[in-house]
Amino acid sequence: MSANNKDDGREEELLRCSVNSDYIYEPTGPTDGGENPELSIIDAVIPEHAPAVEEPHPELDGGLSNPPTDYNADYQPQQAPVDSDASGGSSDSVSHDPSSSGALDDDEHSGEIREYTGVFEGPEKTLEVVFRRVTDTEEEQPQLAQQAIAQAAGPGQEIQRIGLRRLARADLDRICARARCTILSCVSNQYLDAYVLSESSLFVYPYMLVLKTCGTTTLLRCLAVLIELCRRLGLELDWVGYSRKNFNFPGDQAFPHQSFHQELDYLYSHRNLCERLDGNGYTLGPVTDDHWFVFVADQTIRSRNNDTLDTDRVLNIMMFDIDESVAEIFYYDAYEKKARPDETEDEAVKRISVAQTKAAGIDALCPGSIIDPRAFEPCGYSMNAILFRSYCTMHITPESGSSYASFETNQKVSSYTSLINNVVRAFKPRRFVLTLMADEAGLAQMRDNPLAGSAAAAKIAVQTAPVPSGGKDRPPMSPDADASPAKKMVYKRTNLASIHVEDDQACMMGNWVLHEEEESGVPEPRLRGMSVS
Repeated sequence: MSANNKDDGREEELLRCSVNSDYIYEPTGPTDGGENPELSIIDAVIPEHAPAVEEPHPELDGGLSNPPTDYNADYQPQQAPVDSDASGGSSDSVSHDPSSSGALDDDEHSGEIREYTGVFEGPEKTLEVVFRRVTDTEEEQPQLAQQAIAQAAGPGQEIQRIGLRRLARADLDRICARARCTILSCVSNQYLDAYVLSESSLFVYPYMLVLKTCGTTTLLRCLAVLIELCRRLGLELDWVGYSRKNFNFPGDQAFPHQSFHQELDYLYSHRNLCERLDGNGYTLGPVTDDHWFVFVADQTIRSRNNDTLDTDRVLNIMMFDIDESVAEIFYYDAYEKKARPDETEDEAVKRISVAQTKAAGIDALCPGSIIDPRAFEPCGYSMNAILFRSYCTMHITPESGSSYASFETNQKVSSYTSLINNVVRAFKPRRFVLTLMADEAGLAQMRDNPLAGSAAAAKIAVQTAPVPSGGKDRPPMSPDADASPAKKMVYKRTNLASIHVEDDQACMMGNWVLHEEEESGVPEPRLRGMSVS
């Protein structure tokens, strides 16, 4: 058996232990590349990669051919209606004529940081960009993913950085700065680098980059810089996807995120940099309720010989009005500022981050993974977890009136049912939105799909465990903390929307609301997961 085959077998066994409904993962050894790695929450070290790529041309920095040059002049970006103006029903393409309004202006101040208003926009904006080598022929393109896997280092070997992973830290800082966020920490394995940001997460694969930002960040403003930096690495765009849920507080957003139409116009204005941005926008779900905006520009050359290449899928669970006792866990002042007199600020952050991870049961949602958690002051939490080629990420906003928690993963499993149940059980939201973006071949590998079939079949019932309450002088998991009683919670799917975009991409979304809630004397449930495809 080759080294790669051994690695694949180890990955499948770990995933089976972590997600199969017939198994419960129990750590049995250290995370040292051995046969039984345990869950680890590590001290994240940000790697310094290759030398920084030279600065892009000023005309390309903003993504437009004629950006404003007088940054001190009064500048008002083009306004557009808020999200509610998006038309088209549950799965219609958004129709617009970008040429009629011309290129949207962009400058270093158009993504200004807004003052805190007492609420926070939790749902993330997500940008996924796939690249390919400029020198590859069409016949070579389908093998790119397999080449990247074959070139990855094995356990204990030095990581080989190819493609996008050659971007220097200075380049990644530049990309994030355009989106109005900063890198806080990083974990890596032989397949990807995962960065926790001040506003969500960044994942860098050899030929794919996923950037998620929340709040009033200006995510799309990083696109021009990313295109130029990757062009200098000999890479060109292959696939671009941008998506987000409708905003809860659209008036707080900055240009170019004040409406979906404005975002589409901004994306189309970059076609002078890259003709491959010629995609389409879609709205899924009722415009009178939670709905999902999606933009896809697909230039991928499909494999004719290997059906395993195009099986990607990404599941996202967006939970609103999470249980108050759970939200309390993520307030920084609920924990001791200093556990010992000589504890540094960084050490305190790491200690509190780990405590929040364990108190909320987040570590049980991604067993076997390398976990990089981050607690924020005065409140809030982010976490990245990586296991072989897959990632999980969580972002939590506990503020009363806008409490929110999200869980996203690109694990390729045949059933997400148990994972969804476990996540919902941990946070007990009043409602949640489920989205799935997948290739057709990826959907075919799934045994069951809660975003398909009848509403009755999609009902989700979870038995929740008691949750201790916290406080400034008593951490949430202290032995003497009072606990809320166990409950049985039943969620019903209220609507469903799906659409096929471009060649073979399926986008699906559904809304679930809490229908029944009652106290229960049933013992605490055991966490179980999914089965591997």
